[in-house]
Amino acid sequence: MLLAHKLASREYKPGDTVINVKNIEIGKNKTIIAGPCAVEDEETMVYIAMELKKMGAHILRGGAYKPRTSPYSCQGQGKRGLEILNTARKESGLPVITELTDIRNLDLLCQHADILQVGSRSMQNFPLLKELGRIKQPVLLKRGFCATLEEWLLAAEYILNEGNHKVILCERGIRSFDSYCRNTFDINAVPAVKNLSHLPLIADPSHGTGRKELVAPVARAALAAGADGIMVEVHPEPEKALSDGHQSLTLEQIHQLIADLKPFYSLIS
Repeated sequence: MLLAHKLASREYKPGDTVINVKNIEIGKNKTIIAGPCAVEDEETMVYIAMELKKMGAHILRGGAYKPRTSPYSCQGQGKRGLEILNTARKESGLPVITELTDIRNLDLLCQHADILQVGSRSMQNFPLLKELGRIKQPVLLKRGFCATLEEWLLAAEYILNEGNHKVILCERGIRSFDSYCRNTFDINAVPAVKNLSHLPLIADPSHGTGRKELVAPVARAALAAGADGIMVEVHPEPEKALSDGHQSLTLEQIHQLIADLKPFYSLIS
């Protein structure tokens, strides 16, 4: 009997879905997505992209539109941020992922990004999900910070049901009673969702913990639990970052993490 999230279920498709983004096979090989929370100036973005390329990262992340809890926090540079991301993409050859927050910007993002991200706050924005189901670009769908696994998979179902089968799930931590971490990374969700669904799953230990010293160990744990890759926030000078510097790794730290993970994920692939 098919589940409510029938198109996302293992019953519907027993084999793993593999999504090809410029010859990067997400769902087949372990994928490293890295970059700053918010796109800043062009020089910094290109520098980060070139360094990540040399280290072996696969996809560049960066926010041009930033949905923030406070209206006084960095909201991103909008169209200019997308142009900077596009320059970094051309210079480095890395495909890029950025977040869509408003349906009205969909066409613009499709021109500048290889993967569109749905953030935690937008997971149940059903009109937005339906529109993303009608495009050809892959969509990375983050779990809502209070969402059950069923609600998360049903959100993916909205995209799949409109015809876009290039959906990547992202576990980014859920809200709990403990205030030590920004969120609680749900390690249970990784094998649970991989058992329930054929869709690839990326882990976000940056948002999942909110503490840079926890990013590397949680990244290793997520891969060991079966995640298809990780997404990590990186900045050359985290203390000067416009957004989320407290959870961002330095370039030296991401270099070490990638080096540590290479033999690790080759063993469990």
